[in-house]
Amino acid sequence: MQDELLAKLDRWHEEDQFDEIVEAITEIPDEDRDYMLVSHLGRALNNLERYEEAVEQFLTVAEEGKDDPLWHYRIGTSYYYLDQYDDARREFEIVNQLDPEDEDALEFLEWIESKTAQDSIEESEEHEESGAEPNAESNAESNTEKNAKADAGPRPEINVDSDFVNFWDDSEEAFEKYILNPPTDEQIAAVEERLVFRLPAFYIHMMKLHNGGIPQNRCFPLKETVSGGKDHITISGILGIGREKKHSLCGESGSWPTIENGGYPEFGVMFCDTPSESGIVMLDYRPSGNDGEPEVVYVDKENNYKVTKLADNFEAFIRGLVHENSYGAGE
Repeated sequence: MQDELLAKLDRWHEEDQFDEIVEAITEIPDEDRDYMLVSHLGRALNNLERYEEAVEQFLTVAEEGKDDPLWHYRIGTSYYYLDQYDDARREFEIVNQLDPEDEDALEFLEWIESKTAQDSIEESEEHEESGAEPNAESNAESNTEKNAKADAGPRPEINVDSDFVNFWDDSEEAFEKYILNPPTDEQIAAVEERLVFRLPAFYIHMMKLHNGGIPQNRCFPLKETVSGGKDHITISGILGIGREKKHSLCGESGSWPTIENGGYPEFGVMFCDTPSESGIVMLDYRPSGNDGEPEVVYVDKENNYKVTKLADNFEAFIRGLVHENSYGAGE
């Protein structure tokens, strides 16, 4: 019976049905939940961004989890998104001790250091505005951060206008699969480092307003047909900047896992998924280089990975999306 339930919980996790996991486990009396069930419950609560509840659950099995790097990783994730950085740092450092090859834990530690450094900078700036004398350590951190930003180069100013007020379809599916909290500058930098590509400015500004989701208009017309004689492609959603959701840029079904598992060319970033496995939409950095504006292309897996240009840039692609009613029932 337990094995059947665990298999069902794993399946629901793969399908992003986190509410189902929470409902199934909370129906079991507290005294009958073992370490595995509590771990599943805490993980699902994390994925639902119910971090305080997740911490409460993880702490009930703290003794059993003290030597489990996964337990420390999960509760560390909860602490991180509760902005309890000291607690999060402690947990991810334990993960690093127990499993030195866990790259995700190292990435979280980098984010924590960036976040706490930024907090120090903001505190220093507040002191300066109030006339207080910042200490030498704060000055050093501030200068380091300013130099880092200068090295990255300025991003152009972008106005995401009123055309995008009704752009998103904020359905239950969108919240479950795609939508994340707005990314911080530190999170954006960490995601770009992981992707090895600099994201378009328009993409970043859109995600700061609404981080991932399902558009109202999900079809893009093609100038030439692709596999199956289709004259358009349909997207499922646009990936947000982050890693918490499976359908985010650095999530389990994000850019690099999709490219690597599907055998796609590694010239850019997969930023939105499609309902089928016949192809993906990517940012193509070959014409522009990493400091320029990448084109948007469709890579047709069924047609020997043929690359079809869709738009000159991300903004043009977004503005070119049309409603599926333009093509009857859609794809």
